[in-house]
Amino acid sequence: MCGIVGYIGNKKASPILIQGLQRLEYRGYDSAGIATMEDNGVRIMKDKGRVNNLYKLDGIDDLKGTIGIAHTRWATHGKPSKENSHPHFDSDNMFAVVHNGIIENYTELRSMLTEKGYKFVSETDTEVIPNLINYYYKQEKTEDEMAFLKAVRNACKDFIGSFALGILSSKYPDSMIVIRKDSPLVIGKGNGENYIASDIPAILSYTKDFYFLNDYEFVMLKRDEAKFYDMDLKEIEKPTKSIEWDSKGAEKDGYEHFMLKEIHEQPMAIRETIGTKLSNGKVQFEELNFTKEYLESINKIYIVACGTAMYAGLVAKTAFEKLCKIQVEVDVASEFRYRDPLIDEKTLAIYISQSGETADTIAALKLAKSKGAKTLAISNVIGSSITREADYSIYTHAGPEIAVASTKAYTSQIALLTLVAMYFAETLERAEEKELSRIKQDLLATPNKIDEVLKNASEIKKFARKVYKEKDMFFLGRGVDYAASLEGALKVKEISYIHSEGYASGELKHGTIALIDVGVTVVAIITNPELVEKSISNIQEVITRGAKVLVVTNQNLENKGFETVIKIPEISTEISPLVSIVPLQLLAYYISKEKGLDVDKPRNLAKSVTVE
Repeated sequence: MCGIVGYIGNKKASPILIQGLQRLEYRGYDSAGIATMEDNGVRIMKDKGRVNNLYKLDGIDDLKGTIGIAHTRWATHGKPSKENSHPHFDSDNMFAVVHNGIIENYTELRSMLTEKGYKFVSETDTEVIPNLINYYYKQEKTEDEMAFLKAVRNACKDFIGSFALGILSSKYPDSMIVIRKDSPLVIGKGNGENYIASDIPAILSYTKDFYFLNDYEFVMLKRDEAKFYDMDLKEIEKPTKSIEWDSKGAEKDGYEHFMLKEIHEQPMAIRETIGTKLSNGKVQFEELNFTKEYLESINKIYIVACGTAMYAGLVAKTAFEKLCKIQVEVDVASEFRYRDPLIDEKTLAIYISQSGETADTIAALKLAKSKGAKTLAISNVIGSSITREADYSIYTHAGPEIAVASTKAYTSQIALLTLVAMYFAETLERAEEKELSRIKQDLLATPNKIDEVLKNASEIKKFARKVYKEKDMFFLGRGVDYAASLEGALKVKEISYIHSEGYASGELKHGTIALIDVGVTVVAIITNPELVEKSISNIQEVITRGAKVLVVTNQNLENKGFETVIKIPEISTEISPLVSIVPLQLLAYYISKEKGLDVDKPRNLAKSVTVE
């Protein structure tokens, strides 16, 4: 959600900070601001609205400081306003803070500080942070940097909630303190300079070497060093990890929108995700050392995620159950953790998160571990929180996904989960080799099949022009087509603001058909040859009631009298959403574009949901 950027080096900080914030705009925000270390202390400049508004602030060009922190805020406590935007000062303007997360006990802390004479100018929970640091700092007997660090540590002990913090102090003009707990923050290592960011793409053009922090690890940053401390302020060693993403992944590269670029990057993302895991007809995962005995002991697999990642899990459920003969339950992370799920040492729990920082998913993972289950994380970001918490981790290789609406991450997750299902099946020897071979061949051919769909987008664009003013849309499918219909409906919902829902086709008669009237738009997906006739019957029902219908299919339906049919290449049913989703992604994109909306940054949404 909110975004953090920081710089400490010898270059002018403000342009680096603002450009970093621009690269984080996809996270969702309503205000922005920066703080730089100037000759006369820390100076803060901020306002509500877009990052570009910072360029218009009086005095922004006068900032000369080479150390600074910056923030894009998503309002939680307090409306979007200049006063509520970050960074925030304490009452004495001694400490400046940017904060991602939520301080849940801020009301109690604010009352305590107010009684002690501290004054507040905003409605935010964040403003208690610099003031509490100030409170503890004044109790220190020395004024060296360790006093600064101790004050920050003592304040953090009092916070209940989640936080990633970048902190400057006018008393220590050559230092910056960084700390995280349940909210993402990385440090980029440069040559005589260091960077901080809540997400890698913000600083990827400056460095590919990163430090990844665990909860309650404190960092004293200088221009040429980073010292790491634990909660007891004992110094600890921290290795860097190299990120091989191309910084061009965070640029539009000639496309009008990031979403369109990322839709077109799906063939490459799937190729990279498959990589060497599928070679010579065998699936290999060096990261996983699951034995046949362990896999035979599993009586249930949970796949847990949020939003699009959960829908990828629904697709994978078919492959796991069919190939591995293990019961699979797919659940929403925010529900899973509160319903006391039946978990023991015979449970394998798989968690999916593109960013690896989704708060509900991480909490659900911790719950499963506490009950004795083995946990497997699937993420797109090396070193992310979820991969550090899980027993095992494997990665999609989709590269940076900037648009809020996920596309290439979704298809990469399905590809990787399918590989895992086949790996389990081969280890267990529960699937016929002929069946596995068919899916493997189709998976390897998927990038070319998606390319075919992308080259024939004109019919989708034409249909989008016809329906972009609609207020309701329905997506229908059976089996994995139902899973794809849920994701297709979500894409339309996210970026076009049209009310859209995915339904199992067979459920039409159980209430949903009451909503079908003349002119209502229905999108139907048909890729399973065994379910064609039943699916056609459902479509005829909505046509009879006057619906406008778009059919996405790899079956021969040309003579069925449907108004618009998008033909896609044939593919194994188990992985058909890898291809069938592409026209639906394009449909959502073109509808949003027709409506003149902000495709990459839809209202009220954020790319990485790091609070519950």
